Amino acid sequence: MPQAVKIILLLLFGQYVYSEEECIKSLVLSCNDCIKSGPGCSWCQHLNFTKPGEPEAVRCDTVKKLKEKGCPEQKIINPPSALDVIQNKPLSGKEKTKTPVQVQPQEIELNLRPGEAYTFQFKFKRAEGYPVDLYYLMDLSYSMDDDLKNVKSLGIEILNKLQEITGNARIGFGSFVDKTLLPFTDTTKEKLKKPCPAKALECQPAFGYQHVLSLTQDRKQYTDMVSRQKISGNLDTPEGGLDAIMQVVTCVDIIGWGNSTRLLVLATDAGFHMAGDGKLAGILEPNKETCQLDNNNMYSMSNVWDYPSVGQIARKLEEKNIQPIFAVTKDVAHIYKELSKLIPKSEVGVLSADSGNVVKLIVDAYNKLSSNIIVTHDELPEDISVLFTSNCDGGGRPSEKGTCNNVGIGQEVVFTVTVKAAKCLKAKSFNIGPLGFNEKLKVLVKTRCECECDNHLGVHEFCNGHGTINCGICSCNASFLGQRCECSLGQKDEATLKAQCRKDNGTECEGRGECECGVCKCYQTEGGKSYYGTHCECDDEHCEKYQNKLCGGKGNCRCGKCICQDDYEGTACQCMKSDESCLTGQTVCNGRGKCVCNQCDCQRGYKGLRCETCPTCEFPCQQSGNCVECKAFESGPFEKNCTKSCTHLDVTVVEKLTKKDCQVKDSLGCRMSFSMTVKEGFDNYAVKVLKDRECPEGPQVAAIVGGSLAAVAVIGLLLLILIKAIFYFKDLKEWKRFEKEAQRRQWAKSENPLFQKATTTVANPAFTGDS
Repeated sequence: MPQAVKIILLLLFGQYVYSEEECIKSLVLSCNDCIKSGPGCSWCQHLNFTKPGEPEAVRCDTVKKLKEKGCPEQKIINPPSALDVIQNKPLSGKEKTKTPVQVQPQEIELNLRPGEAYTFQFKFKRAEGYPVDLYYLMDLSYSMDDDLKNVKSLGIEILNKLQEITGNARIGFGSFVDKTLLPFTDTTKEKLKKPCPAKALECQPAFGYQHVLSLTQDRKQYTDMVSRQKISGNLDTPEGGLDAIMQVVTCVDIIGWGNSTRLLVLATDAGFHMAGDGKLAGILEPNKETCQLDNNNMYSMSNVWDYPSVGQIARKLEEKNIQPIFAVTKDVAHIYKELSKLIPKSEVGVLSADSGNVVKLIVDAYNKLSSNIIVTHDELPEDISVLFTSNCDGGGRPSEKGTCNNVGIGQEVVFTVTVKAAKCLKAKSFNIGPLGFNEKLKVLVKTRCECECDNHLGVHEFCNGHGTINCGICSCNASFLGQRCECSLGQKDEATLKAQCRKDNGTECEGRGECECGVCKCYQTEGGKSYYGTHCECDDEHCEKYQNKLCGGKGNCRCGKCICQDDYEGTACQCMKSDESCLTGQTVCNGRGKCVCNQCDCQRGYKGLRCETCPTCEFPCQQSGNCVECKAFESGPFEKNCTKSCTHLDVTVVEKLTKKDCQVKDSLGCRMSFSMTVKEGFDNYAVKVLKDRECPEGPQVAAIVGGSLAAVAVIGLLLLILIKAIFYFKDLKEWKRFEKEAQRRQWAKSENPLFQKATTTVANPAFTGDS
């Protein structure tokens, strides 16, 4: 495979492109495992191909390498991809037939090696007189009144023109406006019956989509049915065109679509509503993409389902091989040109003011659509990919669609199809064909993942009489195992024996040997030496290299690690032993790391050339509190064993501190202030402690007692005043009430009739009036 083509296929397929010169394999235990690894892998079934203790996986390699190792060519299993043609009718000639053949072949079966890209040819030829079905879908909103008059008269001319081109044409008719809900249509009773302006003489009730005439060659029937159509109306400018298209596409039997070139002409002077617009009328249910015409051929779910999306329309048109022609007025042409970009095999034509040019527009669009051939596939099964190229100009680059433009009637074009299955899978099928045509090539894909070997029947002496041959390797009886069934299980089952060959429940013998009767028989390394160890985990060839020398040439490789000479060190023995750059006084790396290759390998978060700083470290203030107390003030929990417990702190008491790193309470509740400086090694500090501690003051008894008595006296006096005030205001209140009552009394002013004044007055001669 040329390198340039490999690169292109790699980019487009998104998967690795194998070649015959390589076999990329992982775990291979059988011939089936081998051929599943990739198309470059082959299997040698020769009995004596492997040496004793050599893994059976060496049987899997490229054909070239297997031959170099001594495998006879007739013993190499290398199943190729293959193609079987199931149906292969010849392409139609110039003569007209009822069932012309434009696609060749019609059905094939591919048997693919996983990962291998297989290429075959697909032919297409435009047949003479291939039938055409044209369905005319017209916007009947009031602004299309003049256009409807012309369509009534021009429909027959459209059919005649298509008959001239193909000799076998049919035409159908349908109309649409919009959903009969606000804000799309006026829903008052009168307006629903007559949505047109008052000046309109003829008007039919508001509707969404109505199928009027199925596809037919009957000119009279077309004229009669279309002539009965009347204009209608709605409120907003966009129409329900996508709703109508979905029904035309999905109602295949009602419309009458045949095995033909299917054309759908949408004639309108307005834009279109699409998915989501239905929410304006409270419609939340999405379009279900099914035919929903009632007995009157009216769209019954118009006011229930939302408008379809452009993606739904594009997918359905492609699925049903219907090619849309958008015959629209000039002011909305730009909208439908953008829509056409999203729909393969579609055309846009600009209508005249009264649609008088519709015949020419449709014929031109048909010629262009029919001559532009786009070959693609329908939905692909998972893990299958397809690319196309063509023999047309500019069609040589692989892509997901094959394109040929300006293909004339009778002209044959060839497409190259490349199919690949990424892995083994069950039989899957898909179709390949040109868009807009019903004829398809059916492709059934199977994968070749089973080896067909020359197996010997019955037990074989190669397997010590305890097993049969399967693709060159022994398949042992139940009581035996081993490369040649040489090991009897005895008291232990196979699982127990194999478990003894697994280190930490991993791969048997680390993938470097065969497990025979619970013991690992190690393979040879690439250098001709052997793997060793209980589980073949060791070899002396895969140590680190320095200057392209194993262990720098200054040591020996032992089980994957370098054992350096006395004067060298490092993972690859790349350095001479020296501490010169690591020395820090009496220590190396400040006691916080190791000197490796004359550089400090710091530990526990320390950084710097000599491990002098620790960005993430913090002073252990609280942890050092007890030791600081016992060393500085000879008190606290560590007072009795201070020397032993606090050797890591060098404490000095000072009169003044320039910085306070820590403030910690001692056992008496006093606050100690001290600073800490890191010393060499880990957790060693020089501590400077402030001589004066901040201790809480003791209680003042006299002040407390005096204050308490004064407080009691004040409280008593206040209570007396309060009680006196209460009694005073109570008495005052009683006095005022008494005075008020006294004022209300009325004393009698008449004299008592029983009272008689004195009749005799006697004066005392001795009384002078002085007391």
